[in-house]
Amino acid sequence: MTPNHRQVVIVTGGSRGLGLELVSSLLAQGYRVATCSRKKTIEIDKLESSYKTTGGFLWTASEMGIEEEEQTFFDHVMDWAADDGLYGLVNNAAITGEGILATFPNVDSERIINVNLLSALRLSRLALRVMIRHGDGGRIINISSIVGSRGYTGLAAYSVSKSGMDGLTRSVAREVGRRGVTVNSVAPGYLETELSAGLGEAQRRQIMNRTPIGRLGSVTDVTPLICFLLRPEASFITGQTLVVDGGLSC
Repeated sequence: MTPNHRQVVIVTGGSRGLGLELVSSLLAQGYRVATCSRKKTIEIDKLESSYKTTGGFLWTASEMGIEEEEQTFFDHVMDWAADDGLYGLVNNAAITGEGILATFPNVDSERIINVNLLSALRLSRLALRVMIRHGDGGRIINISSIVGSRGYTGLAAYSVSKSGMDGLTRSVAREVGRRGVTVNSVAPGYLETELSAGLGEAQRRQIMNRTPIGRLGSVTDVTPLICFLLRPEASFITGQTLVVDGGLSC
C-alpha cells in the first residue's frame, strides 16, 4: 500500500542528518511533511523549491526545548495542514554534550533533557489531541538511541533523555492504542552524523570492532524502518523500542 498523499507528518529537526534523510524519503513517498530547525540549510532551500507548487512541504524556524516556540510551530503546521489534520509525528530533534557527570554543568544537562525529552513529550501531547479528535488514528515515532539502554561514558544527560523517550513510548502506547494511534521508538546505534563527529578515531575503531556488521551506521540504514512504522502494515506494532545498531547490542 502507498501512503495517502494528503497524510501530514511532522518531523522535528529535519534540516540535516537523519531528520533530513527522513523528510526527503517521506516527501518522495507522497506524504505532506512539515519540519523545523533553528536555522535553514541549503538542503531545506532545495526542498522548498522542489515542492513549492505542490504544497507538500513546510519548514519553520523553531527551536525545540522552548515551549512557546514548539506551540507556535505546531499551530503553524495545523494551519498549513488545514482539513488534512495530522497523521504522524516523528520526534527526532536532539542535541548532545559530552563530559563526565561530576564536572558537567547542570545547565547543559537540563537543556539536553529539555530539547531531547520534554519537547517530545509536549509535542506528543499536542499531536494526540489532534489525532484523537479526528478519529482516524495516527503514528508517533520517537527517535531514541542504544545509549538510552546501554549508556556511554560522558553521555549521562543524553542517555537519560533517550531512556526517557523509551519510557514515554511504552506509557503513551498503552494510553492511546484503542484510539488507533501507535507509538514506537527507533533506537539507532552509532551513525555517521554530526552527533557522532566528535568521536575520536580510537573511539570509532572500538565501536566498529564491537559491532558485528563492522561499521558505523548511516541514516539510510534507519529511515526505512521509520517509514515502515508509518505505514498501515505496521498497525499492530506499538509500545516497542526497535534497535538498528548493526548488532552492537546483541
